[in-house]
Amino acid sequence: MNTNKNEKFSATTEMDNGTCTVFLQGELDLSVAPEFRQIMEPLVENSEQDLVLNLKHLKYIDSTGIGILLSILKVRHGMNAQFYVREVPAQIQKLFDMTGIAKFFASQENSQ
Repeated sequence: MNTNKNEKFSATTEMDNGTCTVFLQGELDLSVAPEFRQIMEPLVENSEQDLVLNLKHLKYIDSTGIGILLSILKVRHGMNAQFYVREVPAQIQKLFDMTGIAKFFASQENSQ
């Protein structure tokens, strides 16, 4: 991982009532993609719990990070398991809108 970055990436998980929430912080890009995939893989495969990504403290995401989110969405959809993306910062929402992926997360954004 590039230690010169101002916003070091971290992902913390919280389990509550059948829901696993993953709080992302910092910058999700190519340099941390392997770490993020390793964290997410066992969580994505568990269809017994809803999966939520909270992006409130995410400062930046590149195409690699977006690709991982789409992969998670695809796997969860194939398993008929719930996947939500919540508290998307304005600058990241703008990117989601520009790339056309917002529509895939929009219907899940406010669901409970």
